[in-house]
Amino acid sequence: MNKKLLTLLLCVISMLTASIAGAQNVTWKHSVKHLENDIYQIVFEASIPEGFHMYDTSDYGPTGPTGTKFEFTPGQDVSLIDSIEMLTQPHKYYDEIYKMEIGTLEKKARFAQKVKVGAAKETIKTYIEWMICNDGSCMPPDDTEITIELSNADAPVKSDSSTNSSLWGLIIEAILWGFAALLTPCVFPMVPMTVSFFMKGSSNPVQGRFRASMYGLFIVALYTLPIAVIILITKFVGGDSVTADIFNWLATHWLPNILFFIVFMVFAASFFGAFEITLPSSIINKSDSKSDSKGLGGVFFMALTLVLVSFSCTGPIVGSVLIKSTSGEFWSPIITMLAFSIAFSLPFTLLAFFPSLLKKMPKSGGWLNSVKVVLGFIEIALGFKFLSVADQTYHWGLLDREIYLAIWIVCFSLLGLYLLGKIRFENDSEVKHLTVGRLALSITVFAFVVYMIPGMWGAPLKGLSGYLPPIQSQDFVLGQYTPASQPAVSYNVTPGQRKYSDFLQLPHKLDGFFDLKEAQEYAAKVGKPLFIDFTGHGCVNCRNMEIQVWSDPQVLELLRNEYVIVALYCDDKKVLPESEWITTESGKVLKSLGKINSHYAITTFGVNAQPYYVIQDSKGNTLTEPRGYNLSIEGFVDFLKNGIAAYKK
Repeated sequence: MNKKLLTLLLCVISMLTASIAGAQNVTWKHSVKHLENDIYQIVFEASIPEGFHMYDTSDYGPTGPTGTKFEFTPGQDVSLIDSIEMLTQPHKYYDEIYKMEIGTLEKKARFAQKVKVGAAKETIKTYIEWMICNDGSCMPPDDTEITIELSNADAPVKSDSSTNSSLWGLIIEAILWGFAALLTPCVFPMVPMTVSFFMKGSSNPVQGRFRASMYGLFIVALYTLPIAVIILITKFVGGDSVTADIFNWLATHWLPNILFFIVFMVFAASFFGAFEITLPSSIINKSDSKSDSKGLGGVFFMALTLVLVSFSCTGPIVGSVLIKSTSGEFWSPIITMLAFSIAFSLPFTLLAFFPSLLKKMPKSGGWLNSVKVVLGFIEIALGFKFLSVADQTYHWGLLDREIYLAIWIVCFSLLGLYLLGKIRFENDSEVKHLTVGRLALSITVFAFVVYMIPGMWGAPLKGLSGYLPPIQSQDFVLGQYTPASQPAVSYNVTPGQRKYSDFLQLPHKLDGFFDLKEAQEYAAKVGKPLFIDFTGHGCVNCRNMEIQVWSDPQVLELLRNEYVIVALYCDDKKVLPESEWITTESGKVLKSLGKINSHYAITTFGVNAQPYYVIQDSKGNTLTEPRGYNLSIEGFVDFLKNGIAAYKK
């Protein structure tokens, strides 16, 4: 009897389990339909189990059922048109349990989303959440994620020239820093140690070359892999948005920027001879003791010793390289770190291959201390960039453009005097006569100082635009042009009354907005297209674009007369009133202006890097392919003219 009861019980449990599994077995399929030009329609179809119903796309609030939700993450060249549309008509009725009117779907449910595809191939990720019920009970909400491939045969293949040019600039800068790091006093003395290790390490030339190659590979890996691992973990555990948030926090939050500023000042003081910064000797000695092995383990610990010993000089350089590349691009920090480490390891690898080259290298001595002092002055100049970023994003008002320039002018003037031998530090050798090299460097430094001086009166200094605070932060600009403001309209958007205009400004005294909705309303009123500028206070490339491209008379004329401009700062830390906060689909509450603008850029255009320029009409329809960082003035003029032509069609 007990066995029969147990068998019956197991059958009932099995049936219930099968029923639940079947109930949750909602299957989804999708198709893509070409409507016109670059407009496509994605159709989603849900097959609902017999006897169950799914709810429509309405939001029934916390007391109602879970409606069917669609969240889209479009690729860079995909933009959403309107919201999700129900192709299947829901059954509407007043539900006595929920005390509200609800809509249900049975058997088959079809939904559609229109998109605009600007590239030959793109993708769009779709997250779907739903709940199904029968007459007696409801199943827990379920979800799925679908990645959809989109193809636009008529679209030109998008050129990556702007992204590539920006990335190549970072790579070249990283390579130069890698070679410069070799001249630091912490690194240069490691040269004879490297040669000695490989001269006594192997009698077999083939084995010696292999070990030398592995030595270079280990140096590259020790610099690059930790950065890559950290980035990959954040990407695959938290997703692109978490990685972007980390980059944004690292590049714009006051804490890391102030920390980097202090670190650079401390290292500068050390380079000037105030004190020595070294890692604990126990760490270095432990690594060095294991390098005596003749196998690959010894080669690895030799590379580790080099990295550890050189850290006190390469640490600030590595930090500067990484910060320059953390603009939201996933691969940029990894690639720039790889470029730096390859350049740094190359001379050591060559010396490991050919130890006889050591005879041709200069001996260490007083010239190394001079290199150290020069790097100290450069550390001071670069360190103030971090303080400037924090100052701009939090609107502290500490480092206006002229104050920043004054610090740089004094700093490089002192460097010039040092190169001429007019200033000496404690560990310096006496400069009895001026060498040609020192004279050439001092001429270069003083020429740079002369170049910066007109900036105190508002000269654009295009060559430094990415490093300086924006020109609109300067109190006095000689011969400043003040354009006529756009005509005020009756709904309170005159300059000075527009949202966030009390702490944000456009460059070149352009007139515009800092809130998208406000700008769209004004664009509809005056009948002009909308120029959206996704920008940031800490964005080096944004400043380059503003100084080198926006300053062109033809570009300024088009922006001033043909467009309504809205600048959306993606890193501004201003906390908005609670009524303006945004709750994301995942339930995260965005409170600051920068996070809200960044969320809009990611969810609408699939981008998290600045600058990014979009031309739309007042209803939010994108008129031409958006544009990123590209210093071609002619290309930017064409971009603006194409937007005007598309708006007038």
